[in-house]
Amino acid sequence: MTAPRRADPFHTLRHATQRILPGFGLCIVVTAAALGLEAAEGHLFGRAWLEALVLAILLGTALRTAWTPPERFFPGIAFGAKTVLEIAVVLLGASLSLGTLLAAGPGLLVGIAAVVALAIAASYGIGRALGLHHRLAILVACGNSICGNSAIAAAAPVIGADGEDVASSIAFTAVLGVLVVLGLPLLVPLFGLSPMQYGVLAGLTVYAVPQVLAATAPVAALSVQVGTLVKLVRVLMLGPVVLALSLGASRLREEADVPAPHFTAGERPQKGRVAIHHLVPWFILAFLGLAGLRSAGLIPQAALSPIAEIANILTIVSMAALGLGVDVRSVVGAGPRVTIAVVASLVALTGASLGLIRLLGIA
Repeated sequence: MTAPRRADPFHTLRHATQRILPGFGLCIVVTAAALGLEAAEGHLFGRAWLEALVLAILLGTALRTAWTPPERFFPGIAFGAKTVLEIAVVLLGASLSLGTLLAAGPGLLVGIAAVVALAIAASYGIGRALGLHHRLAILVACGNSICGNSAIAAAAPVIGADGEDVASSIAFTAVLGVLVVLGLPLLVPLFGLSPMQYGVLAGLTVYAVPQVLAATAPVAALSVQVGTLVKLVRVLMLGPVVLALSLGASRLREEADVPAPHFTAGERPQKGRVAIHHLVPWFILAFLGLAGLRSAGLIPQAALSPIAEIANILTIVSMAALGLGVDVRSVVGAGPRVTIAVVASLVALTGASLGLIRLLGIA
């Protein structure tokens, strides 16, 4: 009997490259356009009013809304929006010191947990008051209050949510995530926020870790550092929240009349269970590890600037990919009640975050 042939790693790599090349190439084109527009702003006005990070999201979203790419573009766009984005977040860890968060004291850590709990309760209450059923109200609450798509993906199988609920929640997370990134910096002059205060606000309100970069980069480097670390603490709240849902969601799972949704190829989480990688993604652990190395002085000083530049370019590429995955028209199909629930929940979260900043006296 002939032994089975081993898969040729070079053939596998070549096949994977061919799959992602069209879509990833499109992300590169959008990135180049964003960098070009940023340079043109600097030449014409003396400074860039819109950073390349923001321009990449805007250009990608506009292109995706006006044109639906052929199927062959999707793998490369997904690669840019997920893998490249995760690598960028990991590299960002080299520019951060964990002492920045620790210097804020334990009050901020307790406050983050309190804001998440309050936001979940308020979002759920708003959703139920508007007539959303339990499962959809929970998904909207978790997505808004913790970390967008990741929280929705983690909570959905636990509570037995169906595909329609997940699709509605994620559609708003995608579109509103972009709007929050673009609109949040406007609150700096409106409320007279310092870079430290704005970093805390961004970390508590922006949906995804990489989107914190786009929301804080135009303000200050300190805002980027504080915002990212606060956001990571907020993400870590996902574990306790999902555990609490699993303990109290048996009635909701019994009400569900469809299987738990299919999130990724080849993966179907069991109803009532959640994959561990949804709770603590690998890139968050790697980010914390790299930040720890930086804090311990184990990363050479000469390497910090190149790492930061690579992280910046990869982040712009991932923002272009995220924009290319957002079709603004998808929100229309979700209905007005979900629209009002998500927006009202976001306003409540922003209000609670500003209240925490004032309460703790963060300067």
